[in-house]
Amino acid sequence: MKLVTSRLTIRHLRMVVAIVEEGNLVRAAKRLNMTQSAVTKALQEIEALTKARLFDRTNRGVVPTMFGDTLAEHARLVITQLAHAEEHLADLRDGTGGRVAIGTLLSASAELLPTAIARLRKERPKLVVKIVEGTNDVLIPALRAGELDMVVGRLSEQRDRLNVVQEVLMDDIACVVARRGHPLAERSELNLADLIGWEWILPPQETSLRRQIDIAFREEGLEPPSHAVDSVSLLTNRALLIDADYLGVFPAQVARREAAAGAIVILPVTLRATAMPMGITTRTNARLSPAAEVLVETLRRTAADLARHDV
Repeated sequence: MKLVTSRLTIRHLRMVVAIVEEGNLVRAAKRLNMTQSAVTKALQEIEALTKARLFDRTNRGVVPTMFGDTLAEHARLVITQLAHAEEHLADLRDGTGGRVAIGTLLSASAELLPTAIARLRKERPKLVVKIVEGTNDVLIPALRAGELDMVVGRLSEQRDRLNVVQEVLMDDIACVVARRGHPLAERSELNLADLIGWEWILPPQETSLRRQIDIAFREEGLEPPSHAVDSVSLLTNRALLIDADYLGVFPAQVARREAAAGAIVILPVTLRATAMPMGITTRTNARLSPAAEVLVETLRRTAADLARHDV
């Protein structure tokens, strides 16, 4: 197999990825600026080289077999590494640029990440930063596929299963928030039992933070909110909080930033089960580009500064 795969070209790999992502030879051909017949012929060549059927042909298009999915997964990594090599060489030439793709969870998007990026771009004004916001169930697969250099935010509890490397930067805990003027906002003491009857906005069920919130309720002998709005959209959540009497749960950095703006208050109730380290997640055995390495160092310094201010 080694001799066979060594004859595959970057053109072949780009084609496999395009066919997998488009699910249709016509659309893949258009994306690659090729004719359909040329794509079909090249696919036959790839399958001959790999000695495996990579796609099943159906009336609706093509569906990758396990061989096709496996080759596409490796192809994405190879293509990404080549792009990184080009960026690395350019960065070595001028030392002020580079490109970094970052996945961010809500916990890091309010203060840690934007502060670090602003600092770094003063030193490297040509640095290009791509930010993708989401949850770990979306960001970690993108990281493993090479589409992201790192993920910044609350660290997943499933590190070993995900085959990633984590670096702790600082601690985080979630806060219960409401609009200024909410009936509960004037209370100096609250417990979770006081919050049961209200409408909630919570992270989606598949997130670690949601599981921790549920644990916090159950530790108090309470059932967690079952009909909450599931959302990680800060704009949507802020609007629901301000325009109605919803309660929400924000990571501490987000909650403090929103409270400082004046429209939202942090309620005096503690969700101890949500205490969790925040940090950087990277691919196992991945070599970061110089720009990504510098960003990691800037994140470390920024986290240390923020932690000192919280003391």
